[in-house]
Amino acid sequence: MPDLDRFKQDICDIGDRLYKRGFAAANDGNITYRVSEDEVLCTPAMHCKGFIKPADIALIDMEGRQLAGEKPRSSEAFLHLEIMKARPDVKSVVHCHPPHATAFAVAHEAIPNCVLPEVEVFLGNVPIAKYETPSTLEFAETILPFVHKANVIILANHGTVSFGESVERAYWWTEILDAYCRILILAKQIGRVEYFSNEKGWELVELKQRWGFPDPRHDPAYAGSDLFADDVFRETWSECGVQSGAFGIPGWSRAAGKQKERSEFDEALIERIADRVAEKLRGALVRE
Repeated sequence: MPDLDRFKQDICDIGDRLYKRGFAAANDGNITYRVSEDEVLCTPAMHCKGFIKPADIALIDMEGRQLAGEKPRSSEAFLHLEIMKARPDVKSVVHCHPPHATAFAVAHEAIPNCVLPEVEVFLGNVPIAKYETPSTLEFAETILPFVHKANVIILANHGTVSFGESVERAYWWTEILDAYCRILILAKQIGRVEYFSNEKGWELVELKQRWGFPDPRHDPAYAGSDLFADDVFRETWSECGVQSGAFGIPGWSRAAGKQKERSEFDEALIERIADRVAEKLRGALVRE
């Protein structure tokens, strides 16, 4: 028999942390915890997460129908349920609007890799899902291309959603991501972001594997890949409107090499055009 009172209190504790960290203003955000195969605890609609109490938590089924609780469940419960349906190992989902990560959501700026060791180990590549109107099934389904390859997803023009085997762990991924995004923004204000090498990046992926953390980069298909240029979610960037460039690119990246080749091509083209213009001018002067 699940200890509903304890799980409800866990949700309230994380809600308090979300509010105090500035991750959920006013009534923003929602939290769920799966207590059985077909039952999920869900925070109520239109309530500040910093002040919810165990009695406020609703019980719903996997289709979003409310089974118990005096207050209506969050309208964004479908997002949580889609994740749980796709990932039976997930027990809890946390959705909120952490300001620094949400800045990347608004800018549609890809999260760079090979900057902080902890981020490579605990997060890896972080996807950005395309925008859809919140509280709709279309919105909930935007996470499906990424849910098996990540434990935290940025929702374009909206916020973040993270998930794990407990409420605490689900929350962790969001806190790590927002701290990282804040550091990136601060470093950009100083002037630049310096990357560690591709080789050092792969050492962290191997370390993550030894510690038992799943990561799509463990797939042999990614062996020897460029951790920056071969972002595992790059193929979705066009559809989701994601771009990269605010933080530069490492010198060892193949993307950097391609950019350099293009730059050299452009310079050569400009030089040839300048030579042709000069030749035409000299011919015109001779005829005069």
